[in-house]
Parts: sequence; structure tokens; C-alpha cells
Amino acid sequence: MRVGVLTGGGDCPGLNAVIRAVVRKGIKDYGFEFVGFRDGWRGPLEGVTMELDRAAVRGILPRGGTILGSSRTNLMKIEGGVERVKDNMAGLGIDALVAIGGEDTLGVAARLTEQGVNVVGVPKTIDNDLNATDYTFGFDTAVNIATEAIDRLHTTAESHHRALVVEVMGRHAGWIALHSGMAAGANAILIPERPFDIDEVVGWVESRFTTEYAPIIVVAEGAHPKDGQMELATGEKDSFGHVRLGGIGQRLAEEIEKRTGKESRSVVLGHVQRGGTPSAFDRVLATRLGVQAIDAVRDRDWGKMVALQGTDIVRVELSAATEKLKTVPPERYAEAEVFFG
Repeated sequence: MRVGVLTGGGDCPGLNAVIRAVVRKGIKDYGFEFVGFRDGWRGPLEGVTMELDRAAVRGILPRGGTILGSSRTNLMKIEGGVERVKDNMAGLGIDALVAIGGEDTLGVAARLTEQGVNVVGVPKTIDNDLNATDYTFGFDTAVNIATEAIDRLHTTAESHHRALVVEVMGRHAGWIALHSGMAAGANAILIPERPFDIDEVVGWVESRFTTEYAPIIVVAEGAHPKDGQMELATGEKDSFGHVRLGGIGQRLAEEIEKRTGKESRSVVLGHVQRGGTPSAFDRVLATRLGVQAIDAVRDRDWGKMVALQGTDIVRVELSAATEKLKTVPPERYAEAEVFFG
């Protein structure tokens, strides 16, 4: 069997570990051949490939990013896109496709399955917002990076008696903010699922200053006040219709300084959260997902995504993974609220 592999959407620590596992097991145990499609869905759409053999995946386990490249190409918005993918796969002798990506990439994979393309999906997103899997690889690395940054910011905030607002990634789900904020002892955590009361936030800040400690507020990029909308960096949208977010951290810092009279600064962690070498947890999870994905290909179990449930890797329908986002439930946020102020 000849198998194509692609990585779509934002880069994520652990992508190379999946590629390595898929190729290594596929060649060793099943005698499969592999073709790497470059830059997400652009690869099969335009027939852009690279060699993907044992030599190509040697040494990539600890590397961040993806050796295949990525993009946010949405072939469903391109006229004749599905037929072009089918024709290119047939011309290259590709029998099946392993698609590694998040909500958008796997949403396209689910649509292709309906059109008769043999696809197996692997979940990837630092936001941990894909349904039907307990964790996605990349999330643990992002949380560790954000936690270390917040740890460092505590000392400079206290040295200068400032309030610091740390903006982390999280468009519609606040998992990174929740976990990093709890791990680093933030004084408040603001997430998209729970519109915040600015008066309450200011109260937490003032309370923290009375104890002679400087407050740290962790805010997800998609968080917004009760009486407002998401703060937008621009009005631009990507090919999947997502508005580019950003700016809530700066807006919040300015409001805190205006209301409290205390110097406030915002820190935007941005892409550093999803760059660099993956954590040990993410390397192991990504490897396990890759091994199970190629087993699904061997079984011709098309239209499935491999997922972590408990400690087991299981197969679920692609549609189940993409039908809705996995957001932070109220009871999980309540656990963090105990430590606010």
C-alpha cells in the first residue's frame, strides 16, 4: 500500500513524532510506502510532495514544527478541489491518506471520506479543544511553556509592584489559560467560555496588592467582558473563516491601570507557545497516536480518528471529533476560582 501523509493548520510540537511513528511502523511491520504531502491540503491539491522514507524521519522525534510544512488551505472552498485531490492521489498511486491536524484539517478529512477518499485522522492542536479525545498532543508543551513564562513574570511583577496581564492562546477554549494559570498560581484566569466582570477583576487586583504581592492575570486571547465582544487585532479572516484575535491583554492592562492607579503591563506569549521541542508527554502521546493511525490504515478503517481516552488509544468517527469544540466546563473553572484574588 502507498500512503500519503500531511500536516495541516498551525504548527504544533509533536507533529514530527507522529510522522516518524507512522512511517517507521508502516515500513517495518507492513511494508508500506509513504509520500509526504507538503504544506497541508495544498500538497494533495497541487500534487506537491516530498520523499518520506526511514532516512527522512531519522532524528525528527525531538524537533518542533513539521518537516512536511503546513498551511491553512481550505480545499472545500476551491472549485473542483475534491476532484483535484482525487486525481492527484490516483496519479501518484496513493491508496490512503493520514491527515494530522485540528478541527479544520480533520473537518476537511471527514468531508473527503464522504467523497470516497480513504482517510485516517490524527488529532493535533495546542488548544486541546478537539472533541472525542481527552488530550491532544502539543497541549502539554504549550502549557509548560506558558507556565514557565508566568513563573518568571511573578518575580519581575513583584520587584516593580506592577500588575501583569499574560495573554495566552485560546480562541474559543480556555484550556491553556486554565492549566497554565493554575500551575503558575495566577490571581485570576479569564477564558472565552466565561465572560468576565471587569469590576470583579479590578477587585482581585486590588486585593492582591493589599497583601504586598503583585497580581498576575492570565487571559486567553478569546476572552471578553460581559458587556463587550472579542477584542480583535484585525478584522481579517483566514480561509476557514476564523477572525484573527488578539489585543485583549493590552486592553485589560490599560483598564486595570486606569481604575487602580497601579502600573500595569501586558505580555503576549503568542507563537512561542507552539514552537520548539515537544515535552516528553507530547512525544509519547504523538508516537502512540502515529502507531495506532497506521494500524487503522492497515485495517482499512477509513473515516476514523485515533484518540486518547483514559490511558488507551481508541478509534472514533472523524465526524465525532469535529462536530463540536471541547470547551472548559463550569466545574473545571470553579476549581480555579478558589484561588482568585
